[in-house]
Amino acid sequence: MKFYDWRMDAIRGGHGFHMDVGEFSSPKTGGGAVTTLDQDRPEGIVSAAAGTVIIPIRIHVVCQVPLIAADSNESEILIAVDKAAAAAGATGIAGATAETPVNMHTGSSNTTACSCYSASTANWTNPTLGIELGHAVRVADIILTGTAANALWSELSLLYEPITPPILVGPCAIYIYWGGTVATTGFAQVEWIELASA
Repeated sequence: MKFYDWRMDAIRGGHGFHMDVGEFSSPKTGGGAVTTLDQDRPEGIVSAAAGTVIIPIRIHVVCQVPLIAADSNESEILIAVDKAAAAAGATGIAGATAETPVNMHTGSSNTTACSCYSASTANWTNPTLGIELGHAVRVADIILTGTAANALWSELSLLYEPITPPILVGPCAIYIYWGGTVATTGFAQVEWIELASA
């Protein structure tokens, strides 16, 4: 029996897209550049208007957490979806970096119909996060573990690579966050299949 990979079939057809948040050795500061997660200041956005369907197939977030400053310091990553509205807010757009995703089939001339942004430093219209795709948290526990202040944390990363991804019908948007009670920087690679809803 021949194995059918619908993801690769879509990518061969020019419907797969890839976006980076952060690049080379320049991570993005989490928490809307102020530390803790801020719902209206995401680190990455893939927004689809009506008429477009997006299917997230891989989102990888890796964070650089600083040295432990105090007991119960916390850093986290969140990937979530507003399934009813595209990203909106002129203030937020002015305070973010517009990204141009690449087609995962480098021979295809197809371009994304999505609006994509990274590194929000101003408020967007607050999204309603109706679906949580992935969440990772690390908490420093100096007392129980005997770990000294100024020690290194364990790794903080999150790989979302679903076997059965949701089919997100626009208007909708994927939001990616990281941050914590201490300054947390990070990188993300975001991949999705994009189709016309018709």
